[in-house]
Amino acid sequence: MAFLTSVVAFLVLVVWAGPAWAAVKVTVTPSAVRQGDVALMVVTSVAAAPKMDGSLAGRPLLFFPYADGYAALIGIDLEAKPGKMPWRLGFVDGTGAPRKAAGAVTVKARKFPVQRLSLPKSMVDLSAEDERRANAESARLRTLFDTVGPDRLWRGPFTKPVATDAKAEGVGSRRVINGKPRSPHAGADFAAPAGTPVVASNRGRVALVVEFFFGGRLVALDHGEGLYTLYMHLDRADVVEGALVERGSIIGAVGSTGRATGPHLHWGAHLRSARIDPDALLKLPVSD
Repeated sequence: MAFLTSVVAFLVLVVWAGPAWAAVKVTVTPSAVRQGDVALMVVTSVAAAPKMDGSLAGRPLLFFPYADGYAALIGIDLEAKPGKMPWRLGFVDGTGAPRKAAGAVTVKARKFPVQRLSLPKSMVDLSAEDERRANAESARLRTLFDTVGPDRLWRGPFTKPVATDAKAEGVGSRRVINGKPRSPHAGADFAAPAGTPVVASNRGRVALVVEFFFGGRLVALDHGEGLYTLYMHLDRADVVEGALVERGSIIGAVGSTGRATGPHLHWGAHLRSARIDPDALLKLPVSD
């Protein structure tokens, strides 16, 4: 497994399961994460365990077979409270004996930029009809993110959704639009010319192809086990709902639909209830 040992810290907790068993090793990489980050928990030396259960701060962790054990993604919301976030896991070993382990991930505060934008009044001070539409669309997305598929569809490392040297901007930024504070920006913006191909960041199923008031033409990919990526403001969508797409497959093109000041891609990511920095997916130390 390709761990980035030069830039990440790790936490190891060993659980002894008796003389006939090797020590169980729990590794969280990185052990200290920032608001909006993603970490990988790997539990090894448990090949005989038929199932692995766990939780982070009381919320379920979804494990999948990995190496000689199991792994799970840990998502830290953009507005998670800094401090210790406890995790627990449990399994039954090959002899039928229950085993447990516990620890904590340290969440660090992250300094987010402040963006001041000027937009047409009609896109900020919404009419009653537009507000109803926007609220219904937000509810539709929340329902989608609450839908947790049983199978992990993604495999291996994630890739950037656009071929550009431009750095992603705006993740978690506190936006002030026409002088009024708004919710944090839950996505990364890539500046790119209209028509630039947009590709799937990893294998997944097309969960939504819609036209929203704020997000414009968007595609949502379900990568399984509660992980979703969103591609907004598209000029066009080249996929249909229900289709299975592979990493790097073209799913649309950069545009400026919805509430946008110009052509760009808004790339978002959600791991169940957590709004995560999609750029953190590119740094996950996974190999399969």
